[in-house]
This record gives sequence, C-alpha cells and structure tokens, in this order.
Amino acid sequence: MKIICVIPARLASTRFPRKVLSMVGDKPMLQRVWEAAACTEIFDEIAFAIDAPETARLIDSFGGRYFMTSIDCQSGTDRLVELNEAKSLQGDLWVNWQGDEPSIHRAMIEDLLQSVDENAFDIYSLKKEINDRATLEDPNVVKVVTNSDGRALYFSRSPIPYYRDATDFSETPYYKHIGIYAYTEKALNALVTLSPTPLERAEKLEQLRFLENGLFLQVHETLHETHGIDTPEDLAHLMTR
Repeated sequence: MKIICVIPARLASTRFPRKVLSMVGDKPMLQRVWEAAACTEIFDEIAFAIDAPETARLIDSFGGRYFMTSIDCQSGTDRLVELNEAKSLQGDLWVNWQGDEPSIHRAMIEDLLQSVDENAFDIYSLKKEINDRATLEDPNVVKVVTNSDGRALYFSRSPIPYYRDATDFSETPYYKHIGIYAYTEKALNALVTLSPTPLERAEKLEQLRFLENGLFLQVHETLHETHGIDTPEDLAHLMTR
C-alpha cells in the first residue's frame, strides 16, 4: 500500500488569516509539520497543497515540496481531491495532515492507520476523550459520537451526546475530534462529485458532507493530545507550553 501525506496550507484562513506563515519557536509552523511527517517514516511521499506564492517561498526556505491548488478550495480535503483528480500525486491512501497541527506525531499516525488493511471504511480519523468542561463547551473543539465499531455517527461544535439525566461529568464520556484524516483513493474519487451539504454548512464542518453522502468514516481513539492552531490565542498558548 502506497501511503502519501498531503499538508494543506491555506493562506487566507478565516479565524486566523496568514497563520500558515506563523513561527512556532525558532521555526515556521509549516516546517515543524513537514519535519514531524518525515519523522514518522510511514509516508512514501510528503507534499504541501497551497494557494499562495508567499507560502511557496516559505516552503522553499526549508526544502519542502508543494503543489499549487485553487484559492477557491474551501477545505483541506478539497485540495486533496484536486491533486488526486489532476494526478499530481498517486497513492492508495492519502493522509490529510493540516498545516496548523504541528504537535501530531508518529504514535498518532499509527493510531489513525491501525485498521486500514481491513478495507472496511472509506475514511479514517481520530478522537480523544474530553476531560474538562471548558473543552467540551468550546465551539472551536469539534465533538464526535460513534457506534460500537467506531463508525462516525455525527460531528458537532456542540456537546454531544446530550445526557438528559447526567450529573457527573466523569461518568459521561465525550470525545473531541482530532482533524487528521486518511482517505482511500476510492473516497477521494467519490468526493469529486459531492457539493457542500446542509449540515456541513450549518456546523461549518466538512466531515458532515461525508456522512450525509453515506461514506463510512472510522474514528479510532488515541490517548495523545494535539494542539491545533485555529486562532492567535491558540498559537500564544502553544508557545507557552
């Protein structure tokens, strides 16, 4: 199985414009993601999917590889779909590692890919148990519920499920979704034909497009925490860790 890693990096991010040019310590954030992906020693190819010359110049500065994609892409997945359709890259499994996730590491990728040889699902992702009320109630933290086999049932920015009679937070498991995906080539080919859906537009969550169109999404649990950078506050918090 050929596994490739694509790192989408959109310059005009809505909540944190130009964040892909940010520094994390003494290195650009994108360089940290690139190096983390290379250190896994899992991927046959690694490349960025970008939409701006400024991002290209930054990637050139540390020797990364990139492909230009349309500024009209609304999500990282859309960029993978574009590269797949153009045959810019070819692989059996495409890992979408967002450019604002510098703290993901090999153990998490192993969690993500643990069942891909079974060929039972179209898309794979991760979840982690939530242990505090602030994270649960933060709309920037996406929550997920799955069935007993780990198949995703729904994603939301709201706390889900709603426990009508729950009084003890420690006895009511909630899970955050960690936004890294592995797509089969079949899934990417299917996504070419799919437009944004009502639930996706309501929650602003691309993964709801997958569910609304009947794709099977396996969500494996990980014990490892990640610290995505969605806002300037997230970056400041990461710098203090």
